[in-house]
Amino acid sequence: MAEEYTPDLYTLEDEEGNEQTFEMLDAMEYEGEKYFALTPYFENPEDMLEDSGEVVILKSDFDGDEEIMVSIDDDDEYEKIGNIFMKRIEEMFAFDDDDDECSCGHIH
Repeated sequence: MAEEYTPDLYTLEDEEGNEQTFEMLDAMEYEGEKYFALTPYFENPEDMLEDSGEVVILKSDFDGDEEIMVSIDDDDEYEKIGNIFMKRIEEMFAFDDDDDECSCGHIH
């Protein structure tokens, strides 16, 4: 029996109070900070196909005892962390062009 995939979903609110649901792609610690790579989540697969595939990079911060995800304001930090995440994500979803087998060992 195939194991059913359940994404890690987070509903985030932007500065204007708009809520959007994101799926966690990856999380990592780097130089003492915790970072997250997320992508917009759509319940309808057709909506997902029409999406740009944007990856949002956020970092951990604390509001009192509550951990929250915040934007990275420093452009150099954002670029460095974004590049690390993109390499990690590419490796997670890498395909071998010779036989259509991905790095997880499944043929797609």
